[in-house]
Amino acid sequence: MAQVTFIRARRPEQKQLRREAILAAARELALEVGVQHVSLGSVAAAVGLAKSNVVRYFGTREEIYLELAAEAWQEWADAVTALLRAGGDPIMVLTETLDARPLFCDLLSQTSTTLEHNVSVDAARKFKLVALRVMAELGAEVGAVHPELTESESTELVMAASALAGTLYPVVHPSPIMTELYAQEPEIAASCPQMIPTMVRTLSAIAMGLPRLR
Repeated sequence: MAQVTFIRARRPEQKQLRREAILAAARELALEVGVQHVSLGSVAAAVGLAKSNVVRYFGTREEIYLELAAEAWQEWADAVTALLRAGGDPIMVLTETLDARPLFCDLLSQTSTTLEHNVSVDAARKFKLVALRVMAELGAEVGAVHPELTESESTELVMAASALAGTLYPVVHPSPIMTELYAQEPEIAASCPQMIPTMVRTLSAIAMGLPRLR
């Protein structure tokens, strides 16, 4: 990506533009190489700043990606809500909107193992409040169109969908070593799950099972 050079930001609007530029660079780099491979130094270089300047806006690399994750949760919620209100099947809507958002799935896969570490309590709180609010809101939306699930059960289904997407993402997007192995060993490759069929089957089973656990 092209490097951007900034003059020192002094006014609030300049500082906001700087934050947005840092987030945009981190987003683009993650789409190119994956969240786990992006360093604070690479983000700083992409926006033409020293790392010491970047940490004035975000304390750590993880805080940058937690903020992007919070934005991704909200964007996903908006998309799911619109499709559900248009009459979409809840399980297919949850599944297909997640599959269409590889960066969000990548962030989900990294959240508990990496991104929630090495961050301030305030950054962690801000992220968790967004994620929990979104899950509750989507639970209400799913519950309104799924006749067999209560609102709390629908929230569980949303939580399961996001967790499953984060778990499956690195499996269906294997490392170069695993890609080479699959090319050499078709029988092993056949065991690699596919995102949409696996999610639909699993979420359908959860949706059928939740009412029986009341």
